[in-house]
Amino acid sequence: MDRAPGAGGRMIPFERAPEPAGFDASVRQPGQRWLAKGDARSTPGYWRRAARDLRAAFKDLCGYTAMWLSTPGTVDHFVSRDEDPSLAYAWTNFRYAAAWINSSKSALRSDQVLDPFEVGDGWFEIILPSCQMVLTDRCPPEVRDRAQTMLKRLKLGDGESVVSFRQEWYRMYCEGELSLEGLARKAPLLARAVRKQREQAAAEPAASDGAPRSRPAEASGA
Repeated sequence: MDRAPGAGGRMIPFERAPEPAGFDASVRQPGQRWLAKGDARSTPGYWRRAARDLRAAFKDLCGYTAMWLSTPGTVDHFVSRDEDPSLAYAWTNFRYAAAWINSSKSALRSDQVLDPFEVGDGWFEIILPSCQMVLTDRCPPEVRDRAQTMLKRLKLGDGESVVSFRQEWYRMYCEGELSLEGLARKAPLLARAVRKQREQAAAEPAASDGAPRSRPAEASGA
């Protein structure tokens, strides 16, 4: 749910990008002409013409998993075309998402999940070493139901696929294949969890028996 490093590398929600040049002519106008015909049986995928710009706007991160996508993601309509066809060609309704996330989300209404642009700092965190994602106390009560629905229905919390991706990034960091800075670019929430783990380890008092304090594995390049 975090933004890619930038503006100081702070862990903040995704920020909206301005509509790209040429979007109106290549996406909105042909889309609106089609919608004006009143035929919703097969909506032309003009939005795919904006996929590259959307990918750049999200810094190659899926808006829902907050992880770098090794293969091109898809244009997710936050408000689905079934829910509101008029938004099918609106840049403000596009989110960059992994294909499997887009598919899982298609049956959900927009009032059932959180918008990536709506998620606040620290609402979610990843637990190490399981790499599962949980909701924190910082998530406001009025949106917790939607946040929980998103974790469960999109399988963001403990889904096998997303957890395996996180575990692979974590392994690469622990074995020195990826620095902490690199991890922050690929999986910002995971990097935040590693930083938290390191801070907690550094704050632990020395064991009374003189044994060395425990600490997380560190990458040689961190």
